[in-house]
Amino acid sequence: MDVATRVGETDRQWIGYSTDLTPQELLKALRGWWRCDPTSVAAGEVLPVTLSGYVVAVLTGLDRWEKNGGRHAFPDALLTGYVTDLARPAMELTAPTAGGRRLAQLLLGARLPSESGGAIAYRTIPTTTATD
Repeated sequence: MDVATRVGETDRQWIGYSTDLTPQELLKALRGWWRCDPTSVAAGEVLPVTLSGYVVAVLTGLDRWEKNGGRHAFPDALLTGYVTDLARPAMELTAPTAGGRRLAQLLLGARLPSESGGAIAYRTIPTTTATD
């Protein structure tokens, strides 16, 4: 994902990520047309959005998608959390469930390297954490 830039679209003013956007603006700005396998994205149930390899937002609600050529959008996506300060990093958890908030907390601010060379990187993430 790139930094947010203004766009002249009827349903959103921004595309990309910025800590200055409201949660509603950010969700719209992150709803993109992705080159991806939508079935795999939906099966993973989570779409971490990265900026320079760091997770800055987490989207869920990916069960339904639309197709436009070779790209797909997830119109029902939910913003479950996002980074509000890149220097610290500080985060805002917006998921309606405790499980969604835990998932966002695990991912936000984490480095998520990709070997895919594209905007979508398919990764396996741990769903539990080890305890001492």
